Amino acid sequence: MRVLRVHLVGWTASFRYPIFVTGYQPTLPVPPVSTIYGLISAAKGEYITPKDTKVGYVMRSDAKGVDLETIYMLSNDNSVKSNIYKREFLLNPDLYVYLTNLSFKEAFKKPEYSLLLGRSSDLIMVEEVKEIDLAQKHGKKRVGGTVIPFGEEGIWGPLQALPMYFSNTIPREAISVRPYYILGDFIEYEGDSVWYDKELDWGVYIHG
Repeated sequence: MRVLRVHLVGWTASFRYPIFVTGYQPTLPVPPVSTIYGLISAAKGEYITPKDTKVGYVMRSDAKGVDLETIYMLSNDNSVKSNIYKREFLLNPDLYVYLTNLSFKEAFKKPEYSLLLGRSSDLIMVEEVKEIDLAQKHGKKRVGGTVIPFGEEGIWGPLQALPMYFSNTIPREAISVRPYYILGDFIEYEGDSVWYDKELDWGVYIHG
């Protein structure tokens, strides 16, 4: 399968668990699918959904840290109060995004908006944009650095309900929420539900 592979790197990333609203804010070890569609939308400068392209991705990072962050809370009488809480972040995110729609190549060569992996301070840069062929490989493959829908035989890991993407309405609505396996680390997988990037020697699950 011919796909567009975009390599992105940054200094920090943070992906909030949907169930944590206040207090300590842990980070998911990898981005949700919705973050990837937000990233593509920023690059294209348009609202992008699974109807426009299917996606896959693999992300690694070097370590996890904790930051102090100031937030501003708006009350019903429009008064503002500041507060400080701890937020986890990932160090040196290294992300590969795979798109089935090859026409997005120019968007990543010259993004319309800033590319982020979480907060507005979590900027990332495009290292490479390349067309490659994903192969089908039978037998064992390394799979990780991604999320895979619950129910795929042979996949295991922590479970978390996440949206596939968000609406472009105000307020935004989570769309296609479902449980996913969170594969922060690589596992051995023998099924045929993933494609294979032979250059990087890992499996790629395509969403959409």
